Amino acid sequence: MSDKQSVGDPVLNDDQTKTDVDVKPEAGDAAQRADEPSLRRGHEAQQPTRLYKRRWLIVLLFSSYSLCNSFQWIQYGIINNIFMKFYSVDAFTIDWMSMIYMLTYIPFIFPVTWLLDKKGLRVIAVVATAFNCVGTWIKVASVKPNLFAVTLLGQFSCSFAQVFILGMPSRIASVWFGSGEVSTACSIGVFGNQLGIAIGFLVPPILVPNVDDMDELAHHISIMFYITAGVATFLFILVIFFFQERPKLPPTQAQATARSIPPEHYSYLASIRRLLRNWPFVLLIITYGLNVGCFYAVSTLLNRMIIDHYPGEEVNAGRIGLTIVIAGMVGSLICGIWLDKTKTYKQTTLAVYFMSLVGMIVYAATLSLGHLWVVFITAGALGFFMTGYLPLGFEFAVELTYPESEGTSSGLLNCSAQVFGIIFTICQGKIIDHFGTLKGNIFLCVFLFIGTALTGLIKSDLRRQNANMLAKTTERSNCHDGSMAEPSIFNEEQF
Repeated sequence: MSDKQSVGDPVLNDDQTKTDVDVKPEAGDAAQRADEPSLRRGHEAQQPTRLYKRRWLIVLLFSSYSLCNSFQWIQYGIINNIFMKFYSVDAFTIDWMSMIYMLTYIPFIFPVTWLLDKKGLRVIAVVATAFNCVGTWIKVASVKPNLFAVTLLGQFSCSFAQVFILGMPSRIASVWFGSGEVSTACSIGVFGNQLGIAIGFLVPPILVPNVDDMDELAHHISIMFYITAGVATFLFILVIFFFQERPKLPPTQAQATARSIPPEHYSYLASIRRLLRNWPFVLLIITYGLNVGCFYAVSTLLNRMIIDHYPGEEVNAGRIGLTIVIAGMVGSLICGIWLDKTKTYKQTTLAVYFMSLVGMIVYAATLSLGHLWVVFITAGALGFFMTGYLPLGFEFAVELTYPESEGTSSGLLNCSAQVFGIIFTICQGKIIDHFGTLKGNIFLCVFLFIGTALTGLIKSDLRRQNANMLAKTTERSNCHDGSMAEPSIFNEEQF
C-alpha cells in the first residue's frame, strides 16, 4: 500500500476498533499526488491521520528486547570481582566487558542509522534481536576458566546488537504515536533499556554467589547464561512474527509531511551535515554525552566503589544499582508525561540536568559515611534525575532537528554518550585506583557542572511542535473559508 491513502477507500487492520480512529482531515501537504482528487478541494490538500492500537504492542516488543540486551551490558561489571577470579583476569579487563558496548557503538552507528533510513524499523529490529540471540548462545559455550576470549566474543555480538537498539525509541514514537503521546512513548522505549540494566544489577549477584569452588561457580554462571539465551531466543521469534514496519496511515501531520519527502530527495550525508550545522543540536550532543557518559561510568564502576567502602557487599552493590535505575525509570516516565502535557523541553531538560549535578555531589559526599541505607537514598536520588534525563535528550533532539530522521539524531546523541562513557570510565577507574572513590566522583561532578552550563545555552527551537501547530492553524483557516475537503469518516461497517 502507498504511504498516502485515498479517504474514500481506506484499508483497515484487523486490530482496529472504533476507539482506534483518530481521523482528522489536515491541510497543507504540498506533495500530495495530483491523481487523488478525493483528497483535495480548492487549492488545499488534506491527509487523514490515525492511531492504531498495535502501536502499544510495537513499543512493548521493542522495550522487551532492549531489556534483554541492556541486562547483558552490566552483568559482568556488577560482579566484577567474581568474574576476575573465574577467568583469572584483572579488574580493568572486566571493565571492558561493559565498555565494549560503548566502543562497538562508535564505528557502527553511522552505517546502522543509514540502514535504518533505507530499510526501516522492521529490518533493524530483526537484525538487533538476531545478533543479541547469537551472542547469548556464544556465552553459554564460554563457561570455562580458559575461555575468556569466547565470552568476550559473545559480549561483542550483544554489543553490536545494541547499535541497532539505542536510537530506536524516538523513531518508534514518531512513526507510531500521536503528537500528544510521543514523549511518553519514547519514555516507554527507554524504560525497557533501563529495566534491563536494573535486572542486570539485581540478578547476577543472586544467581552467581562468590564461592571458591570453580566447578560450582561455573554451574552458577552457566545457569545465568542459559536463562538469558532462552529469553533472547523467544524475543527473536516474537519480533519475526509480530514487529511491523509502520502504520498504514500516519499518526500526525508532522509524520505525514516526513513521509511525503521522495526517497530520491533524501541524502544521508547531507542530513548529517545539516545536523552538525545546527548549533543548538550540537550543544545538545555534547551535554547529552557528558550526562549519560557519567551514568555509564558510575554503573560500570559501582561494584568497585561499593566493595571499597563496604567489603563483601556484592549483593547490596547490585541492589544499589537497581535502586539507581528503578528511580530513573520513574523519572523517565514522569518526564515523558510532563513533556507531553507542557512541551517545556528546554526548561525541563535544564532542571533535570541541574538536579543530576546536585545528586552526584550528594552521592559523592555520602558514599564513605559507613551507612548503606544512606547510599541507597542518595543513589536513588541520583538515578531519578540522571537516568530520567535519557528520554528528555532524545525528544529534545527530535524537536530541534525535525524533519531530519529521528534515528540519525538519536545515533549522534548515543555516539557522544559512548565516547564520553569510555573516557569517563577509564579516567574515573584510574583515579579511584590511585586517589580513592571521592576524587573519582568529584571528577564526574566537574563535567556535570560543565554540561549544566552548556544546557542553559541551548536555543529552544521546537520545529516538530511548530509543524503540528501550523497544520492545525491551516486546518482551522480552511474550515472557516470553506476551502477544505469534506471530512473523511470511517464507518463501523468498514472495520
